[in-house]
Amino acid sequence: MSTRGTVLQSHGPGEQLKADEVELSAGPGETLVEMRLAAVTPLDRSTLTGKQPCVPFVPGSEGAGVVLSSDVAPAGAAVVIRGEGVGVTRHGVWGRYAVVPDAAVHLLPASLEPAVALALLTPALTAHTAVRQVADVLPGETVVVTGVNGLLGQMCAAIARAAGAARVIGLVSLDDAEDNAAGLVDKIVRVDGLGQVGRELPWCDAVVDTMGGPVTGGVLGHVSPGGRIAVLGYKAGEFTTINLHQLVGRGLRVLPVNLQRTTLASDAVGQALADLAGAPTSWRAQYDVVPADRIGEVLERQSGRVLLDLTTLPVA
Repeated sequence: MSTRGTVLQSHGPGEQLKADEVELSAGPGETLVEMRLAAVTPLDRSTLTGKQPCVPFVPGSEGAGVVLSSDVAPAGAAVVIRGEGVGVTRHGVWGRYAVVPDAAVHLLPASLEPAVALALLTPALTAHTAVRQVADVLPGETVVVTGVNGLLGQMCAAIARAAGAARVIGLVSLDDAEDNAAGLVDKIVRVDGLGQVGRELPWCDAVVDTMGGPVTGGVLGHVSPGGRIAVLGYKAGEFTTINLHQLVGRGLRVLPVNLQRTTLASDAVGQALADLAGAPTSWRAQYDVVPADRIGEVLERQSGRVLLDLTTLPVA
């Protein structure tokens, strides 16, 4: 299937983009998508600095839209686009339409708004990687999530439950609220600034640690023999003390979570979105939606999650 539409193209290194009308045609193994929204990510900014594989080049590594033609999704299906080199090694999604590899197409759960899904995609993938890939949470296990009052901690708790954890225990600082974790965990336990945890923290099979610092060393003392702790944050501090007798004697594993150095499974995006959609909570995200023709001012921003409204681009 072919169509014509306006795309935002880079004609050389830098952040100057031009709206051009182009012909798009989906070949074997490709999906044609009518785009609605696209995220402006650090990866997009990096690509625009001079790493484009060709000129002109259409940026955009994450987006949401509706399928026009595909062998992997029905026409009219709402989808999220990410992966397979989209917006990095091949043309991206900053346009009224986009042609992407079938493997980059992920069905959007009906309970998630496209804008919310895009705004939450990066932390959702981080949580997915920590819980399902690095910590490798198994059905029936007891899992502790530190910093469960934060967005990333909440996502880790929800994904641990979706992975089959029998019990999910949330760990929060003494002065932190716990309301945000309601419905996501079985129990809340508090930890002090020195990482001291009371006896109310049960033995667990795995820990997903978003706090770091002394909390990491403190919670390690509650991990059962053969267990593991996946560390993905250090807001409580960059340094910790580990009891080597516990580490060696119990055969524990301390596992770093680094999304940039991890190859995601082919179903990671779809699975992460499905896990969030099935959680007993309403996800909130902070983001701004800006018309695509204002991309120049968007690229000048140094912070905040911004989504491009691609429906403002003309249709041929």
